[in-house]
Amino acid sequence: MAAPSAPQAAPLVVGSYRGGGFTVTGTRYAGSIILFRDRLLAWPVTRVEEIDAAGLAALVAGAAAQVELLLLGCGARLSPVAPDLRAALKARGIAVEPMDTGAACRTFNVLTAEERRVAAALIAVA
Repeated sequence: MAAPSAPQAAPLVVGSYRGGGFTVTGTRYAGSIILFRDRLLAWPVTRVEEIDAAGLAALVAGAAAQVELLLLGCGARLSPVAPDLRAALKARGIAVEPMDTGAACRTFNVLTAEERRVAAALIAVA
């Protein structure tokens, strides 16, 4: 009989995503963010056109083993992912799924509750 696993901390949850920032697990953060199950990073991006592989270096460098899917919250509307960004992430074993920021927040909450290896790069919406 296997020993029970240690209880995991509850995942971070996006409660709101308006007003130029996010409320995550009860704390308000201004601006765009990169969100993991257990931590959050500030992300100095305000428009989809600013997203590139270098800008996601923190995600790729430190979390590639923890992340199999990156939800890309593109702001108020869905935008396509640049082919070079998609290729750079794919080379590290990370699939990227673009969507509007609201959909990315909701999807992140569901997938982390299912204990999936997901992260979200979220552009703040006014």
